[in-house]
Amino acid sequence: MEATAAKANKQVNLNITGMTCAACAIRIEKGLNKLEGVTEANVNFAMEKASITYDPAKVDIRRLEEGIEKLGYGTVKEVVDFQLEGMTCAACANRIEKGLNKLPGVTNATVNFAMETARVEYSPSDVSVSDMQNKVQQLGYKAILKTGNEAAQDHRAKEVQHQKRKLLISAILSLPLLWSMVGHFSFTSWIYMPEILMNPWLQLLLATPVQFYVGRQFYVGAYKALRNGSANMDVLVSLGTSAAYFYSLYLTIAWYVGGGGAHHGPSLYYETSAVLITLVIMGKLFESLAKGRSSEAIKSLMGLQAKTALVVRNGQEISVPVEEVIAGDIVLVRPGDKVPVDGEVMEGVSSVDESMLTGESIPVEKKPGDAVIGATINKNGMLKIKATKVGKETALAQIIKVVEEAQGSKAPIQRVADVISGIFVPIVVGVAAAAFLIWYFFVTQGDFAGALEKAIAILVIACPCALGLATPTSIMAGSGRAAELGILFKGGEHLEQTHKIDAIILDKTGTVTKGKPELTDVLAEGDEAEFLRLVGAAERNSEHPLAEAIVAGIREKGIELPATEAFEAIPGYGIKAVVEGKELMIGTRRLMETFNVDAKQAYAAMSRLEEEGKTAMLVAVNKQYRGIVAVADTIKETSKDAVARLKAMGIQVIMITGDNERTAKAIAAQVGIDHVLAEVLPEGKAEEVRKLQAQGKKVAMVGDGINDAPALATADIGMAIGTGTDIAMEAADVTLMRGDLSSIPDAIYMSRKTMSNIKQNLFWALGYNTLGIPIAAVGLLAPWVAGAAMALSSVSVVLNALRLQRVKVPQK
Repeated sequence: MEATAAKANKQVNLNITGMTCAACAIRIEKGLNKLEGVTEANVNFAMEKASITYDPAKVDIRRLEEGIEKLGYGTVKEVVDFQLEGMTCAACANRIEKGLNKLPGVTNATVNFAMETARVEYSPSDVSVSDMQNKVQQLGYKAILKTGNEAAQDHRAKEVQHQKRKLLISAILSLPLLWSMVGHFSFTSWIYMPEILMNPWLQLLLATPVQFYVGRQFYVGAYKALRNGSANMDVLVSLGTSAAYFYSLYLTIAWYVGGGGAHHGPSLYYETSAVLITLVIMGKLFESLAKGRSSEAIKSLMGLQAKTALVVRNGQEISVPVEEVIAGDIVLVRPGDKVPVDGEVMEGVSSVDESMLTGESIPVEKKPGDAVIGATINKNGMLKIKATKVGKETALAQIIKVVEEAQGSKAPIQRVADVISGIFVPIVVGVAAAAFLIWYFFVTQGDFAGALEKAIAILVIACPCALGLATPTSIMAGSGRAAELGILFKGGEHLEQTHKIDAIILDKTGTVTKGKPELTDVLAEGDEAEFLRLVGAAERNSEHPLAEAIVAGIREKGIELPATEAFEAIPGYGIKAVVEGKELMIGTRRLMETFNVDAKQAYAAMSRLEEEGKTAMLVAVNKQYRGIVAVADTIKETSKDAVARLKAMGIQVIMITGDNERTAKAIAAQVGIDHVLAEVLPEGKAEEVRKLQAQGKKVAMVGDGINDAPALATADIGMAIGTGTDIAMEAADVTLMRGDLSSIPDAIYMSRKTMSNIKQNLFWALGYNTLGIPIAAVGLLAPWVAGAAMALSSVSVVLNALRLQRVKVPQK
């Protein structure tokens, strides 16, 4: 029953606006988790995104968005416009509208029958433009994407522009106030100070727009937080700046009522509030710019996609946006063009550069029947392909989805930071109030302004922004850099857990080895070319993988194969064939003995080849022994170096296989693996993982993600090696796109680097707060210095995280 319920659940990702610090993210998370039908909600402050698992029978996306809006925040939706064809009446429009509104991720779809248009509001992480077009096509109509609609603009870019404008206004108005503040110090008496800058009314005129226009966002944020029974960074900033502003306003009015006759006004604190707001806005701007850079990996992956496709429709070749390609379309890919979608080659022969997917620089030959993947590059020949996967179903879209989900997920270490952030603000307000009372009653004995200054400094230095950014920015940068290296972590928790690995079990076939047998040895009695010509002709008729390897190896030598006159497969023994009137027998010792062929002189050589992990076959022509051919599943070129790197990292390496022990040990010896588990059935692999875990080991299992699924699921970290098939991605916690073992130490190295970076960030963020609060409390920190330090802490944490984007993995 539980499994059925889990299957019924859906997941949606919503972009959120209005968050100012980690406390906002925690509040939204708590609010969403309280909604009926929500199984789990994670809110990532750095990504400005909520990932929600919910039961569609109990709650829908509109209700989730309403829940976020009730908490005082907003959601960003993209809008797309279509030109519709095929409608004949209003009922058609109604039908299309209903169909689009039923799609997951569509929040609102309206169809205008008179204009023959549709406007759809949707979440791009859950539904694509091609999904909508497919839906309309299923209903019997056609939807053509209208280009040039400006509705789906990047809200983050607009927000950055808005913050820049605010910062400019704030800086222009605050500069004269800062000048007046500098004039109060005795050591700056040499600086020219215009008398008018000391006028309280001018200072009030300059400070008020900064306080209530530029600083409005802090008041709005504080109101939302307090209305929902919590406190955040906005509460601290608005409390601190309001205290300085309103106390200065009180002094200004008192000065005026008292006659205002002094040469210049009393000591005011307008500059404290104005400069603080300016510094916080500047910090927020830098933070937004840095956060924008941390999602570069996603942007670069998206940039790999082709923009248009040349499609054959109604016998015509037409160029359409790639979003409009539908499964089943025939697509032409010219030399030098990107393959627009995943598909199957129908006509043409070419080589395709798949390095973006596999990391393999050598182009792959493609012929009719072969699969091609979207965003790979067609090198030399014209290809006609049939689109099989489009939109969010393509391999590249799946990769982007995995990276997005990893960047948006929470590592367990982040929960600690979230808890600290949640309780930090009320404590800080309490500390600031206590500091004010101590200074006012015991230290300065009645100096309200001095005591207030200390309280403001505490409120500002303690903003927990850096703490909220410490983990998510590192996870984003680390998983993004890993994706560029061909390593896809399924979530932040897997990125965190991978660094703890101290034992790795490697599946042999397809992981340590290429998984494809090759002709390795030829021992011929007499002319080798003639010997191979006959052997190749005989084996050509067999469907056995070893026979295919022999034929492929002979053809690579440029040897032409004659026709076969007769052929017989003898299961468990080998084959018999007649070629050019000669009777050939190829197979085991038992085959030779059964037909009385004397091949004893070859048994020693045969045993030596078998000890090297090769499958050796005896060859007889007209019942006379003529030689040996040997085939082996050869090791990947990178396997030996990768195993050496893993050992150097202090990790125990074990190879597991269903093969016999002699072959397994021969392969293991070639790559430097000391521990071998041979003759293990697929279901026994998971048991071997559990045995190691029982010894207290943190175990990673590396396999192809299909027949190793139970072991991948049992291991602390399951790594699927290959080209990122859906099955591999589902079965594993980490997918190694490049298909070789060197990605394993790379993945562990990136995990270690990311965790080290997170710990640095947490130390840096907590260090600022814990050191800053007592320094401010004893009066050694002016409020404007506290503001600058707080802004710097957030920016420094994000910049430190961004260093992960430049990490180079060691090769040896």
